[in-house]
Amino acid sequence: MPSRRGLLGAGLAFCSCCLLDRARAQPAHQQAPARRPVSIGGQRVKTVDVHSHCIFQDALSLMGAAGQNIVPPTKGVAEHFLANGVDDRLRSMDDMGVDMEILSINPFWYRTDRDTGSRIVALQNDHLAELCAANPDRFGAFASLTMQFPDLAVKQLEDAMRKPGIRGAAIGGSVLGESFAEPRFRPLLAKAEELGAVLFIHPQALPEMAPRFVGNGWIANTVGNPLETTIALEHLIFEGALDRFPKLKILAAHGGGFLPSYAPRIDVSCSVSPQNCNPGIVLKKKPTEYLNQMFYDALVFTPEALRHLAAQVGTSQIVLGTDFPIPWELHPVDLVLATPSLSDPERVAILGGNAARLFGLPA
Repeated sequence: MPSRRGLLGAGLAFCSCCLLDRARAQPAHQQAPARRPVSIGGQRVKTVDVHSHCIFQDALSLMGAAGQNIVPPTKGVAEHFLANGVDDRLRSMDDMGVDMEILSINPFWYRTDRDTGSRIVALQNDHLAELCAANPDRFGAFASLTMQFPDLAVKQLEDAMRKPGIRGAAIGGSVLGESFAEPRFRPLLAKAEELGAVLFIHPQALPEMAPRFVGNGWIANTVGNPLETTIALEHLIFEGALDRFPKLKILAAHGGGFLPSYAPRIDVSCSVSPQNCNPGIVLKKKPTEYLNQMFYDALVFTPEALRHLAAQVGTSQIVLGTDFPIPWELHPVDLVLATPSLSDPERVAILGGNAARLFGLPA
């Protein structure tokens, strides 16, 4: 990681989450406003949001003209991505009752050449680590990887996991239309398992299906994103990746997409249509049982949806997620507290206990 002097001299701007210059200008204890504590049964609960985003302007600039449309055009979000400082981000977290965010950057660099992708990833991972080091009780992060070059991604993951606050890596639901359950990505999955690094799957809306997503309702997001996550998880299951790497830590955005809502269908797919399955891949357990070894954020919007997700995957596998700064869920704690099927210990686990276990965070 570059020295603090080197980063300051570069005039780097950390967008969405903060401006790094402002973070450096004040001691961390002077930045944080008063928090809104969350308590259950009279006990203070540490809350961890595993799904929140940021962008670094200097890394984005390496994309040239192609980087101009990367910040989501959602009303009010572009300004937040590009203008807010550390104190603003912390204030937003406090308003939501969030003690800690695990930051990630949606991969916009998968189509770059090796050198450009490598420079983007290096900048982002250094910046994320600097932010985490300055605010260790408020931020952790997922590293960026050039998944289009798996050999390079292995080295990037190994290097990133030595940096302050890095807990794993954020990856797309596919890599240029290719599933990362394919054999050429096995070294990366093996390295993640070896290091105990969490792989956070965040979809990119199946760009090859863009013509079908045209029309009212932001279908590319509301259908495309959960659909890509569903496909990614099914590939991990049916290609035997979760048997090959049984200790691999997979975290799926948006409640795991559509898969947990219709999971039992996959248990009979190969008996109904064996010609569409590979007889050379013999799974060690029922397909739905693999859902219970992966993790999912609670970004499912209603108590009934959260109840169903918990019934399918288990409350031990669910963690808090907001997708901030996109305003999908500005009251994440309230959703968990309002789900009547959950016991208080289960609420504590979803709000932060499961994340502490998954990432090895202090209680």
